[in-house]
Amino acid sequence: MHPALVTALARIAAREGCAPTALPPLYEAVDPEALAAVLESNGDVTVRFAYGDYRVVIGPGPHEVTVIDGAR
Repeated sequence: MHPALVTALARIAAREGCAPTALPPLYEAVDPEALAAVLESNGDVTVRFAYGDYRVVIGPGPHEVTVIDGAR
């Protein structure tokens, strides 16, 4: 899994007070392999997606991760 996705899940888990493995599967929100391919193919891309009650923004660099409460 791409490091940015690991970071996003860790931040969400910390807010939820649980382990990342206790969160719903990421593939229910986004295709992790396709997202990793996009992030690895272009260092200057920004992607956004909803995951549960959060909005995740990765970019513009592949290591810039923002998690925003209230995606819904």
